[in-house]
Amino acid sequence: MSNTDPAPGYQTYTHSATPERPVRRQATARRAALTVCTIADTAAGLLGLWIVLFLLDANRANVFVDFVRETVGLLAWWSQDIFTMDTDGLRTLLNYGLPAVMYLLIGHGIAARLSRA
Repeated sequence: MSNTDPAPGYQTYTHSATPERPVRRQATARRAALTVCTIADTAAGLLGLWIVLFLLDANRANVFVDFVRETVGLLAWWSQDIFTMDTDGLRTLLNYGLPAVMYLLIGHGIAARLSRA
């Protein structure tokens, strides 16, 4: 016996009580979240790359190294000289690592919120 109909007088559950979002709106929210994640990951990646280039004493006359240094200067302007230490490597790690972590946390938090909206 395989009767799947509810007993008389009970509500059927074929439709949810709250209407689902349109598929197009969900796709737009996912794309927006992916864009925010990509921007945050790229910013954090550039900051991490600069930390590695600095610690490995990369040639600052190189065009690529100069591009990374200038880009990171724009991304981390707000955190410059928060930590002032005698060790250049540790100072660079902290002054550029803090914005990298902040961009990741804030960017992924916004993306998660967009995905749920």
